[in-house]
Parts: sequence; C-alpha cells; structure tokens
Amino acid sequence: MKRGKWLAGAALAMMLAVPATPAMAGTTAELLKRLHEKGILTDEEYQALLTQEGTEVATSPAAAPAQAAAASLDDKRIVRMTDSGIGMEVGGVTVKMSGSVNGFYVHDNGQAPGPNTAVVGGVVPIGGNASAIRNGLLPGFLKFDFTTTQGGWDVGAHFGMYPGINSVNYAAGGGANSPGFPAALQTAGIDFRQTYLTIGRKGFGEVKMGRDIGLFGSEGILNDITLLSVGSTGGNVAPSNTSLGRIGAGYIYTDFQPQITYSTPNLSGFQASVGVFQPLQSLTGPGETGSAPGFQAKVVYDGKFGDISTRVWLSAITQKHDRVDGASYTGSGFDTGAKIGIGPLSVMGYYYKGSGLGTTALNLFDTDAFGDKRDSEGFYLQGLATFGKFSVGGSYGQSTLDYANTADALANPTLVDKNSSYVGQVRYGLTSWVTLISEYIRTKSEAHNGNEAKADTVAAGAILFF
Repeated sequence: MKRGKWLAGAALAMMLAVPATPAMAGTTAELLKRLHEKGILTDEEYQALLTQEGTEVATSPAAAPAQAAAASLDDKRIVRMTDSGIGMEVGGVTVKMSGSVNGFYVHDNGQAPGPNTAVVGGVVPIGGNASAIRNGLLPGFLKFDFTTTQGGWDVGAHFGMYPGINSVNYAAGGGANSPGFPAALQTAGIDFRQTYLTIGRKGFGEVKMGRDIGLFGSEGILNDITLLSVGSTGGNVAPSNTSLGRIGAGYIYTDFQPQITYSTPNLSGFQASVGVFQPLQSLTGPGETGSAPGFQAKVVYDGKFGDISTRVWLSAITQKHDRVDGASYTGSGFDTGAKIGIGPLSVMGYYYKGSGLGTTALNLFDTDAFGDKRDSEGFYLQGLATFGKFSVGGSYGQSTLDYANTADALANPTLVDKNSSYVGQVRYGLTSWVTLISEYIRTKSEAHNGNEAKADTVAAGAILFF
C-alpha cells in the first residue's frame, strides 16, 4: 500500500474506532479533504476512500456544517482563489493577471504628395491611400500584480508587458514602438512599460517607485474614447505598435516614465499625487549636458450628487534643461478637465497649456535652434451615450504650437501651427470581455505658412479586456 494510503488508513482507523455519531460522516470527509489538500492523497485515492466510507461530501447533510466551520477556521490554506479578477492567493500573496488584445481593419484616405502639403510636426502622413490590419491606440498588454501585507504595510510588485500585432523596424529607432516594417519574416515588438513597486498603508497613502504612467496628461488619454479604438493613425502604410488616437490633436502624450511618486489617501473624494521623475531630453534639441529632475503633480476629485457623477482634475509639470550649446530653459505646463456622467450620457472637457514643453510628445519641438521656448496649448470636447449594449460617441480636439520669436518664424515656415481631428464612434458590447468598435476620423494638420494635409480614416474591429 502506498504511503499516502497507509497514513489515510491509519487516520481512518482511529476515527472509526470512536462510536458512530450523526456528525461522523462530516468529520471523516473533512479529514480526507485535508489529506488531499496537503498532497498526501492523490485525486484517485481521495475519491476511492470517499466512496468506500460512503462519505460523499457534496451529498452528506451532516458534512455541510462541519465543512463550513472547518473552512472558516482554516486560515493557513496555501492557495485560495481571489475574490475578483483572474488570480489566486498563495501563502498570503495575491497574484493577479489582467490583459487586453485588439485588432482593427483601418483604411486611411491620406493626403497625396503636393507642393503645399509639407507640415513639420503634423500628424497627417503624406502618401495617399493605405489599408492595414493593425493595433489601435492601445497595443495588447499582459499585466501581473503581486500584493501582500507585511509588518502592517501593503506592498506590491507590478509588471506590464505591451506587445503589438504589427512588425517593427528596430533599426529606425523608437524601440518596440518604432515605425512598422510589414514584410515577411518580421516580428512584433514588446514594450515593457511598467515595472514598479508600491508601499502603503491606511491613513498614510502610497509610494510608487519604478516605471509607470506619468501624472501630467494622464487624464487626457485615459478618458479619451479613442483609447479603445484607433483615432488618427499617425501612418498606416507601415503601422507600428500603436496609432495616435488623439495624441497631438488635443493633448500631449503622458508617457511611461521612471519616477518616485507619493499619493495621499482618498479624503472625501480628493486625492493628490506628487512625484520626482527621470529628466527627459528634448527630442529636437542638440543634446543636453545634464538636467535637473522633473517634477509632476496631480489633484483629482471624484464625487456623486444624486444621479450625477463627476471627476475633476488639475495637473502640472516642470523640468530644467541644460543644452550642450550652453543654453538652458525650463519647460513647464498644466492641464485641467472635468468629466460628468448623467444617466446614459457622459460629457468631458479637457485643456492644457505649456511653455518649452512641445507638442504631441513631451519635449518635441519645445524650442527653436537657440533654446528659446515655444508655447503650446490644446483642448478636446467629448460626449458618449450608452443605451444597453450600444454606445455612440464623438469628439473634437486640437493642439497648437507657437513660434518662439520672429527669427524662428523665418527659419521654420512649415512648422506645425495646428493639428486637429473629429472622431465619430459606435461601440457594441458583445460580451463582458469583448467590445466591437467602428469609427470615422477626420484629421488635419496646418503649418504656419498655410500648408495643410488632411486624412479621412475608417476603422472597424474589436478589443478584449480580462
């Protein structure tokens, strides 16, 4: 007889030597269950012994209260299922997984090359019509969260991988989000955006250290209806891991950045965050000898007044830059907005303004050649109505960039003046995981000298979250 069977038999013999009582079946079943959970009994041995003793747990009236009592007292179980999400508790550590996958057919009726279509910093690609099977503004993602409580502190480790479906060209620069290369024998890229730890406790708040989404501009993209779809393509002939959505036509991309950030506890709907960030070099400058740390902060209020829900925010960013040519400047900016829900309708307004901050991406076209700052601003307005499984939404937004001075205007006549877009969207909730989306986008880029480029885009596909 196997060791497990011998131990089980010995335990059963001791139990059965006691005079039978109405609770006997439940007690024996619980013992077998414990032996099975600890790995002493195999699945086959466990079922065989249950059958032999006539103690099928699921059908024994006496077993139910005994099992319930034992389960409530058993706080040393090694593995438990989590209350929500896909995951489990292992030895006091909660392990959770979440993810997303999306794919869209996108046709871009882009701007054909012409004598007055050049816009430096425009978001409309020049080249004419193009079709693609591609990711939208989000690539796919797979996130792992490991959380526990130790010494009175809630601690966690968080990892987020963001793989796209489109082939990338690493030689072009930009890593996993480089320009696409749709040819045979290529591979998609994996953007490892998130690697951070959290430390917090009730009444203290939370400290985050590592790489995660920024504070400035985060509300702009996280509340954008094109986050789940495509928006402006940013290029459809050779798509990269992501489209632009409304980036550059309503807000500056927040980005995922190395940081140490503290967030307060939620105080009657108010929560504030402040962080020190890895300084970012200008994307269009001559290079930098060194920079002071970047600083970002955000305040959010969430409230509910009867049937009306509100979310209001204000965030700010600043960083000093020291260029290799001896010039220095401080880029700074703020954004603010509000989102209001009334029954099936959600409406939102967003605005940002910056100086030496750039447009589309942080520190892109932020200064002229001599380090003089350019001012920028933008906004978007958005509405979304939901009726059962159907949602219908639309938005308009724009981003503008000013010259630093007259010399800048003379040297850069085709610099972008304004990027703008209209978006119309229809969603259908096929299942709790899958949403079908179709979309129309009209994007326009205008230069200071009057050049312009336009694109009409249609997209249809689906996004899945779990």
